[in-house]
Amino acid sequence: MTNISIQLCDYDNKFIINNIYPLYLYDLEEIRNVYPNRYGVFEDDSIKTLEEQISIFDIWWNREGILFPYLIIVDELPAGFVLVATPPYLVDDSDFMINEMFVMRQFRGKGVGEYAARAIFNKHLGNWMLFTTPTDSNLKTINFWRKTLSNYTNNQFIERDEELLHFGFSKVFKFINK
Repeated sequence: MTNISIQLCDYDNKFIINNIYPLYLYDLEEIRNVYPNRYGVFEDDSIKTLEEQISIFDIWWNREGILFPYLIIVDELPAGFVLVATPPYLVDDSDFMINEMFVMRQFRGKGVGEYAARAIFNKHLGNWMLFTTPTDSNLKTINFWRKTLSNYTNNQFIERDEELLHFGFSKVFKFINK
């Protein structure tokens, strides 16, 4: 891999994130021990198709300047996405939150995720919060964030387990990059 970039995903290209999103939900199945609904979609039983799921997900393109859907591109191929939220879509008093981040398996372990995270942080300066599932089945992700934030902040970050409104019990990381 020679060329990694982060691009704000506009409405015309949202289909790329929409194509990748079910892969992300499938990966979460291993971590969160959840199953698809009776229609094969990783949502509640009222969602019957991926098309219905996409219409719910469209909020990321309807709140410009508040919600930021980024594509991770490696050698001109989509490699994942990062969804960044700002108030009023946060669960605390931070300025920015990584709501979801996903790197496809073939790009993992190659520095793509850390590059993407650093690039996103550098685009948005302020108080940051991100969270993940705090289980043993998610140690790779937890260790990824510990390493990435340690490198990015020179160990100036907070890590704790806490209950988050709408997300449940989570491993929470906070830092400031002003």
